[in-house]
Amino acid sequence: MSRAPLHVVTDEDLKAAPPKPETVAQRVRRLQAEARQLAKDHIKALVAQLVAAQHMAAEIAEGGDAYPVGARDLARRLVEDIDSRVQTLEAVMARAP
Repeated sequence: MSRAPLHVVTDEDLKAAPPKPETVAQRVRRLQAEARQLAKDHIKALVAQLVAAQHMAAEIAEGGDAYPVGARDLARRLVEDIDSRVQTLEAVMARAP
């Protein structure tokens, strides 16, 4: 693990002008951008969970006699439905700014 070298803080370092505080408008824009990124990340996580559920449903649908017929049929329909929902989410995200 590499670390930045340490140095002594001089009076000149202390005299340097502190960074300008951001304006309210700048802060609003920054927070909105952060919120949009968090929302995108959250939707990506949802898509990943839906895909995982789709794989599990496919396993159950193809599981044979170990699973009740109704469960296999429901799982088979879920596979198709989840695929449609994932495609819709991906299309929505592709259009998002």
